[in-house]
Amino acid sequence: MLGCRVVKINKNNNIMSDLNNKSILITGGTGSFGKMFTKLILERNPNVKRLVILSRDEQKHFNMAMEFPENKYPAMRYFIGDVRDKDRLERAFEGIDIVIHAAAMKHVHLAEYNPSECIKTNINGAENVIAAAIKSGVQNVVALSTDKACAPINLYGATKLTSDKLFIAANNIKGSRDVKFSVVRYGNVMGSNGSVMPFFLNKRKDGVLPITDKKMTRFNISLQDGCQMVFDAIEKSWGGELFVPKIPSYKIVDVATAIGPNCQQEEVGIRPGEKLHEEMITVSDAINTYDIGKYYVILPQKTIFNREDFIKHFNAKLVDSNFSYNSSANKEWETIESLRELVKIYVDPNFKV
Repeated sequence: MLGCRVVKINKNNNIMSDLNNKSILITGGTGSFGKMFTKLILERNPNVKRLVILSRDEQKHFNMAMEFPENKYPAMRYFIGDVRDKDRLERAFEGIDIVIHAAAMKHVHLAEYNPSECIKTNINGAENVIAAAIKSGVQNVVALSTDKACAPINLYGATKLTSDKLFIAANNIKGSRDVKFSVVRYGNVMGSNGSVMPFFLNKRKDGVLPITDKKMTRFNISLQDGCQMVFDAIEKSWGGELFVPKIPSYKIVDVATAIGPNCQQEEVGIRPGEKLHEEMITVSDAINTYDIGKYYVILPQKTIFNREDFIKHFNAKLVDSNFSYNSSANKEWETIESLRELVKIYVDPNFKV
C-alpha cells in the first residue's frame, strides 16, 4: 500500500551556509539549477563577494543577465566558457573559493546518439574542473550527480558515475592543498527543462498523454530542495562524500492523471537507455552508506578522515547490508492530490485541472 505524502513547503528550517565574503562559481550556471541557486545565494547572502556564472551559451548568459543585472547585483559576473577548455577554467577559477559543478550533457537519448560529445563534457569536463580547482586554490567543490549514475544502463548515467568517481577520488590527489570535493545525487527535478511535468502540461491540450511505460516510477525533488542539498553539502562535507536525499517517488501514471485527468494515456514504449525504475543506492553501496538524518551519505572505501569521528559528529548510522534505495520500493510516495499541489507550486502557478 502506498504511503500518502503531505506536502510541506519549508522555507526556514534549512542549514544556512554563510557564503558572505566568498567567491563562488557555478559551471553550467545558466541552467535551471544555476538560476535558482543564484537567486537563493543573493537572497540569503547579500554580501557574497563574487558570484561567477560560467556557461558556453551566449544567449542564456544574455537572458540571465537581464534577470540578475550586474548594476543591481554587483557580485555577479558572466563568464563564457566550456568545461572542455581547461585553460579557460583555470582563468575563471582564479580567486574562487567554492565551485558548484552543474555543467553536463544530460539528455539520455541525445547522449546515446552523440556518445563522444557526452564523454567530452561529462568525463573530460569533470577532469578539467578538478585540475583547475586544485591548481587555482579553490577550497570547496560540490559536483551535481543524478540517479541515473547508480547502476547505469545508459551512456549518460555511465559518464556521470565516472564523474562521481573522479570527484570523490580527487580528495586523494590534492596533496597538501586545502580543498574538499564532494558529490550530491538526486532524482528528477520538478519543472526542469525537459522534465515530465511541463511536458504533460504542454501535451494535455491534445487530449492524449504519451507514457513510455505505465509501470514506470521516479524519484521526485523540487529545484529548491536540490539547491538546498548543495548548501548542505558545502556546510557538511569533510571531503569524499556522496550525498543522497530522502525524497518521495511517484508513478508516472499518477503524474499524468494529476495533470490531465480527462486525457487518454497512451503507452509508447521505453526510449533507448531509459530505466523502468530509478535507483540511487545499490545493495553493493550499502557497506559504505550511512544514514545522517536528512540524507544518506555514501563514503569511499578509504576516507581521508577518521571514519569514527565522522560517525560520531553526524550521529551516522550504517544502513543494513541488504539496503538499497529504489524508486519502486520507496516508503514515501506522492499522491495524485499532492502532485497537483506540487505542479501549482513549482511548475505552473496558474495550473488548474
